[in-house]
Amino acid sequence: MAALGVRRVAAAGLLRAQSLGAWRGLRVPTTTLQQNPEAKSHSTKPEGTFQVTMLPGDGVGPELMHAVKEVFKAASVPVVFDEHHLSEVQNMASEEKLDQVVDSMKESKVALIGKIHTPMEYKGELASYDMRLRRKLDLFANVVHVKSLPGYQTRHNNLDLVIIREQTEGEYSSLEHESAKGVIECLKIITRAKSQRIAKFAFDFATKKGRSKVTAVHKANIMKLGDGLFLQCCEEVAELYPKIKFETMIIDNCCMQLVQNPYQFDVLVMPNLYGNIIDNLAAGLVGGAGVVPGESYSAEYAVFEMGARHPFAQAVGRNIANPTAMLLSAANMLRHLNLEFHSNLISDAVKKVIKVGKVRTRDLGGYSTTSDFVKSVIDHLHPHYGA
Repeated sequence: MAALGVRRVAAAGLLRAQSLGAWRGLRVPTTTLQQNPEAKSHSTKPEGTFQVTMLPGDGVGPELMHAVKEVFKAASVPVVFDEHHLSEVQNMASEEKLDQVVDSMKESKVALIGKIHTPMEYKGELASYDMRLRRKLDLFANVVHVKSLPGYQTRHNNLDLVIIREQTEGEYSSLEHESAKGVIECLKIITRAKSQRIAKFAFDFATKKGRSKVTAVHKANIMKLGDGLFLQCCEEVAELYPKIKFETMIIDNCCMQLVQNPYQFDVLVMPNLYGNIIDNLAAGLVGGAGVVPGESYSAEYAVFEMGARHPFAQAVGRNIANPTAMLLSAANMLRHLNLEFHSNLISDAVKKVIKVGKVRTRDLGGYSTTSDFVKSVIDHLHPHYGA
């Protein structure tokens, strides 16, 4: 009889999971329920809500996360945040805290994170906690969708391009040593497996989103073996997608072309360091780091964050940070959770505030505070909200 009861609990759990979408089903493995059929009742997470791991990060990260919480509350978003603080500059970083974040991610599969600032001082460990977290979760693909915001005029308007960056190897491999006094060797690692993986991700992304062209960005004319291998992998994968146009471009030329004529680009794929630079350059084309959302993926996890990672330390505590990028990232996260209604509700409200133009933070040429912007977003939520 006891075994029958356990099976009924497991079946009920899986039915609830299926009703909330395929992703939800991944979070309630049958084995867990069989081992501990009472586990559900001990959870503080209300029924029908999604648990999301939250890392506020450094700089204005905590202020931006507060903005997200305020908007989520006003929009009645069925998400519960499991909040963790991981920061090297605030002395809140340790292996134990890193493991706690990873354990939370294993449970939630989804996270919303702020920028975890990396100090420049060398303290015996080359890999930052930010990089170590991404490696532990194997967050190999960083995706930044650079899109012009209606109502905010820049030199180039109506931009719509996607930057896909491999972010687990390359120049960020944390392999440095002093081979002789005053001589540092810094190793850049490029592997066939990871180059093929990011190339396939880029072409699959382009196919899924109905995009027509992928540009591989490289420096194979100088780094003939390393970037040469990356470029070769992209070319091999491109042959499998004959309907998508494939081009290659050297990184320095790419920077110039982005400034002169960014409309020629659709999806760009590149190694780690180039992606970091291009993310920031492209963000500057549409209004800066405060308005561009980003996300990172592994085979199992999805992390949502600002597209151009910047702590804005100079703005801490001044109530002047622009929450647009973080709110749009949070809206993208809701879409990933199949909460389409809430996603559109929040992203539409944010875009309306910018389009109307009455409430602008300083980075967009206005004088409004973070609080002013958040209040305006809440005011622009669906008019029937709460009715």
